[in-house]
Amino acid sequence: MIERGIHFLNKRPQFKNLSIYGIGQVFNLVTPLLIAPYLVSVCGIEGFGKIGTGFAWAFFLIVFVDYGSDIIGVREVSINRNDLGSLKKIFVSTYLTKFLMLLSVLGIMTVLITTIPFFRNEQALYFLSLSILVGQFLNPIWFLQGQENYKWVTYVNIISKLLYVAFVFILVKDTNDYIFANLCFGIGMIIAGIIGFIKVISDLKLKINDFLSVSLTQNFKKGFSIFSSQIFVSLQLYTPILIISYIGGNVLAGQYRIVEQIILMFKTYIFLFFNFLFPRVSLLLNENKKEAFRFWKNYNLMNLAFVTTMMMVVFVFAKYIVLYFSKEDVPEITGYLKVAVFIPVLLVMQTSLKQIILGLEHNLMYTKITIALVLIQLAIIFALTSIYGVLGVILIMIFIEIITILCFYMVIKNKKLLKE
Repeated sequence: MIERGIHFLNKRPQFKNLSIYGIGQVFNLVTPLLIAPYLVSVCGIEGFGKIGTGFAWAFFLIVFVDYGSDIIGVREVSINRNDLGSLKKIFVSTYLTKFLMLLSVLGIMTVLITTIPFFRNEQALYFLSLSILVGQFLNPIWFLQGQENYKWVTYVNIISKLLYVAFVFILVKDTNDYIFANLCFGIGMIIAGIIGFIKVISDLKLKINDFLSVSLTQNFKKGFSIFSSQIFVSLQLYTPILIISYIGGNVLAGQYRIVEQIILMFKTYIFLFFNFLFPRVSLLLNENKKEAFRFWKNYNLMNLAFVTTMMMVVFVFAKYIVLYFSKEDVPEITGYLKVAVFIPVLLVMQTSLKQIILGLEHNLMYTKITIALVLIQLAIIFALTSIYGVLGVILIMIFIEIITILCFYMVIKNKKLLKE
């Protein structure tokens, strides 16, 4: 039976890649199960809320450091995977762009953290959280995904998460140590990123001259559209907790963070599933739309069924899941979680449609829809958080996901993107 299983995987490389990729994603699901309850017990719900705001702010800033490489870079590497010269240019120009963006963000954030009261009150937390940006700059997963080198994607991911867990248990020992939680995440990313970075440089046989012969102007122009839209996607994902913290305080932010941490495990899986499929979908859309649609439909329907089943389990056992993470405010948080389970199901639908739109380079349409809907979401959240609290934020997020799905579907239908 084992031999037949191995033969099956060897005959179907996508299943083999998915299996390898899945091993790494187990760590993304298990890590919060280990870390979040520990951080809540040591730092309290208020401290956990502070950690969440620092984490959310750092991940919002990641979009500036990436500058669209998670979409455009992956697509270009996928299409040019057999052209070493093109791969070198993509790698070098992308990293030089990311480096300039990193320096700019670190400089601006230094000024903001030292001058704006919201940041200055937790100066140490926000400065240490910037280590996540350095880790993201070094992280070569975008390039490895474009090559569909999921073995090394998994290595980098596992190393990062193991180091994160180890450093949290070493450095976070009492209530005031909450400031080190995001630093632990950043250190894990930095060390794993360096290892992966060296691996890619070695494979490409890069030399100093390769870094000196690249013009960045075209790269900045090419990435601007996706970068602009990704800013708003990042705002959509990470600013709700910042708004809740600003308006409702760190305790309310801590309640939201517990729900978000549970849902985030599945959202992270969905985004990583998107990253797994996107290079192959982009390649097939460039070669054969009929085959691309068949491949896209099969994998995304399977994923939708899986996530829906998992959300039903979370709904049924919501109270016990919340008790695992926190012994405080259980009834309120349980109620929030039972509503929030709809978000991952809707997100699967949304990201599957996003694969088609971006795979066929309808970047401008994607950008317009994203910007408009995110601005609407943030405006409503800011207006209603003080009245409806965490539940209101969750309901607004569900509403916006539904509208996004309808907009993406209409774009695909009206432009007949899947027809020859």
